[in-house]
Amino acid sequence: MSKQRVLFLCNANSARSLMGEALLRHLAGDRYEAFSAGVDPDEPQRAALNALEEIDVSTQGLASKSLETYADQHFDAVIILCEKAQQRCRDWEGLTNELIYWDIQDPRLHDDPRNYQHALQEILTRLKLWLGVKSRTHS
Repeated sequence: MSKQRVLFLCNANSARSLMGEALLRHLAGDRYEAFSAGVDPDEPQRAALNALEEIDVSTQGLASKSLETYADQHFDAVIILCEKAQQRCRDWEGLTNELIYWDIQDPRLHDDPRNYQHALQEILTRLKLWLGVKSRTHS
């Protein structure tokens, strides 16, 4: 059986969507292929990578990419992690079986490095719940 493809989207693809990509690979890389992109891509945030490394999640291969990179590709699920991306990504509904919206606060908006850990934990919690539902519906 082929792996399901999941795309995480946010504004800059520098923190939240990279976290989603890395977490899904870590939690269920045997069942899912994880990708991420941004509406206006920027460089990966060091604090986001540090937050992942602190919980022993690999950051290898993470890089900010533009939404256009995946323009005509199909994904089993697209998980949008911010309001700005949600407003710009309505077209994705035709290229995915499941469009999910999780509004995770942008950790870059405040100087406190714990914001990255909070965002990471929120994404991790939601991802575990989503994976739990998926495993029950596909078994």
